[in-house]
Amino acid sequence: MPQSFRLAPLVVTALVAAQGCAPERVAAPSADSAAAATIRAGLLTAATPVAGGAEPVAPTGTGWAGLTGRFTFAGAAGDPKPLVVDKDTEVCTAGGRKLYDRSLLVDPATKGVANVVVFARKTSRVKNPVPEATVLFDQKNCEFLTPVVAARVGQVIEVKNSDPVGHNTNIANTSFNQLIAASASTPYKADTETAVPTVVTCNVHPWMKAYAVFRKDGYVAVSAADGSFTIADLPAGEPIEFQVWHERGPSNGAVSLAKPDLKWTPKGRFTLTLEADEVRDLGTLEIPAAALGG
Repeated sequence: MPQSFRLAPLVVTALVAAQGCAPERVAAPSADSAAAATIRAGLLTAATPVAGGAEPVAPTGTGWAGLTGRFTFAGAAGDPKPLVVDKDTEVCTAGGRKLYDRSLLVDPATKGVANVVVFARKTSRVKNPVPEATVLFDQKNCEFLTPVVAARVGQVIEVKNSDPVGHNTNIANTSFNQLIAASASTPYKADTETAVPTVVTCNVHPWMKAYAVFRKDGYVAVSAADGSFTIADLPAGEPIEFQVWHERGPSNGAVSLAKPDLKWTPKGRFTLTLEADEVRDLGTLEIPAAALGG
């Protein structure tokens, strides 16, 4: 037999022996349970990044709080201007009644400014579900009875016509643009929120105008005749940016006030962090005529 064939068994034997010894020369890695637990705990307590490379999600607070205050007007508001009513006068101006421009309503006794809108621009938590109560939005004597209507997204709004003549109610930037027959009503649910209040008009009677604001969280208030407003059940323990709007605000309705303590911006915004169970009273917020385009 040739010499090469006689050496083959010896080579195979050497290889087998080398493989059998390998596990003893190189130790396999083993899991360190304690270290893994420490790493997991650290990851859970760190801020969680948002998809798309955005900033980490800020931790949220606990509890609920409220915000209140009152808007007043500095100076003389002047007399409101009468509107030109040239259609259905037997209904719109019955008995010599006149319709006036309502873009600035100032209470003579308190100097309070009505229809200033205050709302949270974004919140992380909402305490209450969408209300089951219906919001009434009526029109009578060819005028919207509510100059600024506020509702929550998904809340039922009863768009009513209390006049003996038809009205067309057109809520801008929404799908609602309907003829409301005399003494009839139509329900409406907003499915998206408005960044700022949107105008409501009647194509039949062009002098008619109001505004509507719809928010998903419902954290919105419209100042009363004396200028007062209140927003309840706001998330406490975290910064909330508020928007202040009025029909006559010179920049998309923004109301800008000189309030260094609130860091009020030219866009009509300020930020607060409320404590649990606190009702923060901003006191009297005086609006100069220039802030409302005067």
